[in-house]
Amino acid sequence: MDTLENIKQQIADNAILLYMKGSPNAPQCGFSMRASQALMACGKRFAYVDILANPEIRAELPKYANWPTFPQLWVKGELIGGCDIIMEMYENGELKPLVEEAAAESEGEGE
Repeated sequence: MDTLENIKQQIADNAILLYMKGSPNAPQCGFSMRASQALMACGKRFAYVDILANPEIRAELPKYANWPTFPQLWVKGELIGGCDIIMEMYENGELKPLVEEAAAESEGEGE
């Protein structure tokens, strides 16, 4: 599977997906740390991809997403944005319902 197909598969397979530097428990940059903390505060499970461990994804995703920076939050196949947008949505109360709805829909699949 080529990198672009891999990215598309990851986005399709995960209702809530954060492309970040490092992991939620060990972020490797401040932006990734703030984004993952905001997501964790929403109280739902989310997938993540460490772009530092996946240089091919780090190189290809900005072109696919038309978004140059990391982290990138994808919810239900749609790019939500980077750290600034995630933090703004968290602070104004928009992030939690978005995450809860996506988590509820994905938990309901296959039951």
